[in-house]
Formats: sequence, C-alpha cells, structure tokens
Amino acid sequence: MLLSICHSGYYHLRQLRPLTRSLSSAAAETLVHAFTASRLDYCNALLYDVSDKLMCRLQSVQNAAARLVTGVQRCEHITPILRQLHWLPMRQRVLFKTAVLVFQCLAGQAPSYLSDDCQPVSHSRPRRLRSSDLLTCVVRRAHNTYGDRCFATAGLRVWNSLPIELQQCDSWMILAVSEDFCLWVVELRRFVTFCKIASYINSLTFLFT
Repeated sequence: MLLSICHSGYYHLRQLRPLTRSLSSAAAETLVHAFTASRLDYCNALLYDVSDKLMCRLQSVQNAAARLVTGVQRCEHITPILRQLHWLPMRQRVLFKTAVLVFQCLAGQAPSYLSDDCQPVSHSRPRRLRSSDLLTCVVRRAHNTYGDRCFATAGLRVWNSLPIELQQCDSWMILAVSEDFCLWVVELRRFVTFCKIASYINSLTFLFT
C-alpha cells in the first residue's frame, strides 16, 4: 500500500514538473494538492504508529512536492519550507486526521461503527468528576501492539492529548488565536479542499470516459 502511494506520488510529480514552470505558485500548489497531497492524506489514519522507515518514504514524497511548489533546491532544509506552506509533516498529518475522525464521532457526523467507540467520560460514569465537564473520552485498554493502533484506542488517546480549547470548540473552523490553532485550522481547510478537488476530478473523468 505505502509503496504504491509513493510510486503514484512521484509519478504525478514528474508529470507536473513541466507544467509548474508556466504556472503561478498558487496554481502549482493547487495542482500538487489535487494529484499528490490528496493521495498522501487518503485513509492515512490507518498509518498511526507505523515504523519510522515507512513514514520516511511518505515524508520524502511530501518533501519533493514542497520543493516542486516552491522551486527550492534539494540541498536546502525542508522544515522551513513546510512551515512556509503551512504543511504538517506526515506523522502529524496522521495525528490530525485521527483527531478529526474523533471530533466527527462526538459531533454525530460519523458512522455508528466509529462513533460507538467514542464515549465521553461523562456518559460512562454515573458519578460526576472534574473530567466530566470536558470532552475527554474513555480509552479502551489494549493488550498488544496491534490493539494500541486501533481507532478505539489510538484515536481517543490522540483526542485526549489535544488542548482543552480544541476539544470544546463547536467547529474546527474557528478563528485562531495562536500558531498551533492556525496550523490545525489551515490543515482542516486543506483537507476539505482536497475532497472538493478530488470530487471534481472524478466527475471530469466520468464525463470523458
């Protein structure tokens, strides 16, 4: 799965390289998001806690996409470039997607097979605790490494580690007051844009086939 994603990402980057020379930076970024970043984000919540070796392969694809958009050389450090583009690294993108899934479960916007695993502490304990005022969820106990990576355990641990302000907000599209909030909100907007662009491309493909 990861190898196919990497091969597909590099293939589309090679195809987009001649086009980006005649496009603006904003247009080039949109194309890279549509053909490469959307594939890196597709079902990436399943990549929670994968080995660093596998994650580095995906990170190399994202680094190549960032260099294509900005036009910087390979010898330059990639961290300032990702920060300039407001792109989370791949490991953090997986955590972000997992937290969004839990948020949708708590907001009643997710299927029942996911939302049933997200139970707030206030719903599971009859006695009122200090944590009952928060949206802290009950984490299911796992007995092995594979169990720790399932959504019912890993997703809720990620959610419980978020700042209280993020857990209690009514919507993820909030007016940010710090760099951390800006980063999370920008990434959510990019994720929504990915879905819209992918849906538009699929509709075009259906028309011309």
